[in-house]
Amino acid sequence: MRKTAAIILAAGMGTRMKSALPKVLHPLAGQPMIRHLLQTVEGLEPDEVVVVVGDQFGELSEAVAPYPTVLQEEKLGTGHAVLMARDHLADFDGDVFVLFGGDPLIKIETLEAMLDVRDSEIDPTVVVLGFDASDPGAYGRLILAEDGSLDAIVEAKDATPDQLEITLCNSGVMLIDGKALFGLLDRVGNDNAKSEYYLTDIVALARGDGLSCAVVEGDEEELLGVDSRVDLALAEMIMQDRLRTRAMENGATLSDPGSVFFSFDTALGQDVSVGPNVVFGPGVTVGDGVEIKAFCHIEGAQIAAGATVGPFARLRPGAAIGAGAKVGNFVEIKNAVLHPGAKVSHLSYIGDADVGEGANIGAGTITCNYDGFFKSKTIIGKGAFIGSNTALVAPVTIGEGAVIGAGSTISRDVDGDALAVTRADHRQVDGWAKSNRDKKNALKAQQGNKKKG
Repeated sequence: MRKTAAIILAAGMGTRMKSALPKVLHPLAGQPMIRHLLQTVEGLEPDEVVVVVGDQFGELSEAVAPYPTVLQEEKLGTGHAVLMARDHLADFDGDVFVLFGGDPLIKIETLEAMLDVRDSEIDPTVVVLGFDASDPGAYGRLILAEDGSLDAIVEAKDATPDQLEITLCNSGVMLIDGKALFGLLDRVGNDNAKSEYYLTDIVALARGDGLSCAVVEGDEEELLGVDSRVDLALAEMIMQDRLRTRAMENGATLSDPGSVFFSFDTALGQDVSVGPNVVFGPGVTVGDGVEIKAFCHIEGAQIAAGATVGPFARLRPGAAIGAGAKVGNFVEIKNAVLHPGAKVSHLSYIGDADVGEGANIGAGTITCNYDGFFKSKTIIGKGAFIGSNTALVAPVTIGEGAVIGAGSTISRDVDGDALAVTRADHRQVDGWAKSNRDKKNALKAQQGNKKKG
């Protein structure tokens, strides 16, 4: 088993993104796109990973930690960028991937195929990842020899008419013999229109030395490079399709897959049912047999087996929904625990709270958790019943089995099995409504007569 390393190029300015945020830090399915690439590389269990960064050195270094970063101060081409990693890999004698931080969709199976070719009998010094382009356009063309090996990479502007008919194109991704990498790069010149050092030149140099080069073909879709907001939207669409497929293959039912949006780390159990127009943010775990109805937004939440959520529910970070619990329509839960069997069926806000097993929260209930300066906690005991349109002013504790009358504002603790009511006493004045109507109608008629006169 040869050692494996990866050099990830992430020094590009990403000017077409028109953003103050470095291109590779733009989110894809809830995390920076470069993290998707790093997770794929981690699947290879590499011995070394180095990220080449540019002007946003500190921000990028933090995002790719714990992997080391090196700074490319001058942007002198891809070959020059790879040379920045020399101090980390100068004595590395394994296989070295060169990857791009703006290519987040590459699959681990493709990288493994490149390693297999490097480890084959032909022992190529350079393995280039190519793809059959539907519109080759300005892509470099991969020129194959009669034996199927890679003979050359020809840029579109330098290609002959016959070469332009070739649809096998260069993705830029390479796997290189670490013993030869920096020796080849040291011989790359910059005698070109941009005066840059191109990584692709090492193919011609290797062939000139009598060394073999090879091509592995990947899918065009996975080799999409994100250079603009339009590219980012297309990458998001592809990633979401992957995540939807994974969810369904793992035993979830999506009634309208195209309208459900996942985060990179969404974890769904078996027999989970997800309705249309549901959005999962980062940090969501869903147990077996959960039903999530339409138009819910869930982020940073855990939902235990058998619970139901929605429709039109919002679970914010820190929400923990117990087994068999119910969160109904237009309910918002934030940093709160609903123990098994608890119910918040409709039109309520439960924040910074602990709701006991089997407790029932009536419509319009609010935990008043913020006084303008500090957050405080509401504790609702097992089996308690909170009447509709109740405000629980934290910090407050409602005992087990207690009942809160509808329309109450509770600012003191309530003992278990007690009834607490704060509404005003009922008062009735018999005949007042009819008398009032007669009086008002007479006044209205009098004003109408004055206008006519």
